[in-house]
Parts: sequence; structure tokens; C-alpha cells
Amino acid sequence: MKKIVKTIKGILALLKNPWLLNHVLNDDSIWRKYIAKNHKNQSELAVLNINSLNNGFDETLHSFAFLDGGSLPTDIALLKILSRRFEKCSYFEIGTWRGESVVNVSETAEECYTLNLPKEEILALGLSESYADLHGFFSKGKKNIRHLHGNSLHYDFEAINKKFDLIFIDGNHHYDYVKNDTKKVFEHLIHENSIVVWHDYAYSPEKIRPEVFAGILDGIPTKFKGNLYHVSNTMCAVFIRGKFDTTAFQSPIQPKHSFKVSIESQNC
Repeated sequence: MKKIVKTIKGILALLKNPWLLNHVLNDDSIWRKYIAKNHKNQSELAVLNINSLNNGFDETLHSFAFLDGGSLPTDIALLKILSRRFEKCSYFEIGTWRGESVVNVSETAEECYTLNLPKEEILALGLSESYADLHGFFSKGKKNIRHLHGNSLHYDFEAINKKFDLIFIDGNHHYDYVKNDTKKVFEHLIHENSIVVWHDYAYSPEKIRPEVFAGILDGIPTKFKGNLYHVSNTMCAVFIRGKFDTTAFQSPIQPKHSFKVSIESQNC
């Protein structure tokens, strides 16, 4: 009887406040159950040690704001390290924001493309003009960075007519977008050695974000799922070919290594 009453109250609350449905649909427990049901053999990714990607981990970031909506330093350093695996790296990203990731990668890549919503669409979402103008703050005016504008749900990736070495998916993190972006990237932008990185696949290096993870699993071709990894000490998942020593995902983690950090402030 109590369950019936609770169900009726829940339905009435949704009818009165339909926006509450978003909280229900986006609830992590719902997505964990979805993954367990639809991806029984891949409810967690094997963990790839970040040190194994470049015979050690040593990178410098020259532009990092330490502000909301950004990445961990290790996330961006990961991109720089991966870009070094290619002689003349071509880089593509979905989701520019302030341009921290692409401006750092532009130091090690020959050419960079970054796709973001056009200003008018950002404003149409009810966001402020000052917020819209911050997009590309660090990356505007850089010679080897090309800024593209469009909604990735409808953007014609095929029309770019180009394959990329390193691709960073960091746009809208709702399931439909992550699935769409993943699917289109693998259909139109990768070659036989491409590496793909997803940001915010995890809330933190120790806590997976199941809605994003579900979008990745449903968007990537089945034949490539064996090349998916959780990169240690980051909020990133990666698709990379090759053989790597991995460990099972654990939380909390006993640290096996630490990082030396030197911070110097500079004017923008």
C-alpha cells in the first residue's frame, strides 16, 4: 500500500513539475542499471596507467585557468602526450569552452580543429552574452587552430572530408549527444591509427559518470569496444589500439605514484 501511495505521489509531482522528470532520467542509478542490462560484459573499463602512454608522464601546460567547467591538469596533459605519438598530429575536438585544451594541444600538434555551438545558439539557451563570449578565450587567433561552429547533433562531419590522429569528445554530456558524437566520430573522422578521448566519462578519477559511459558504449562500434580504457588519474576514457598492461577499476584507489606540480601565475 505504501508503494502505491508513493507512486501516486510521484506521478502527481511530475505532473505538477514536469522538469523533475529530468532528474529521474539523469539519475546515475538508472544509468548504472541500463549499463548492467545492456553491456553485461563491460560494466567497467580496465584502467590504463597514464605513465604507460609515453614511457613516463612529464608535460607542461602553459594555459590553465583553474576555473569552473574545465579539465584536470592531467586530462589536458594526457592530450598533449597522446598528440606526441604522431609526427605531425592533426587534432579535432568537440566542445571548445575557454579553449584550454586545444590551445595546449596546439603546441604539440600541427593543426587543430575545434567545434562549438555558434554564439546565437548559446544565447538561445538563455545563457548570458558574457558566457558566450568566453568560448575560445585562450584559442582565438592561434594560427594552427580552426574554430568551427555548429550543433554536433546536426553537424555534417562527413563534409569536413578529413581524418584526424587525435580526437577529443567534450561537448554536451547528455546520453543522446555522447552517443551521437561518438558514432559520427567513428563513422567519419578516424583512420586506422586514430586515438579518441572522451572527457567527463568520470566525475573524478575514482567515480564513473554512468550516463556518459552509456553514451560511449552505445555509440562506439562493437569491434572497437576491446580498445576502450579508463585512463588513470584523469576523468577520461580512451580508445587506443595496441597492447597495454591494465588493472581492474577500483574505488577508492591506493596511490601507486604521485605527481610533482609547479604553478606559476601569468597575465592573460
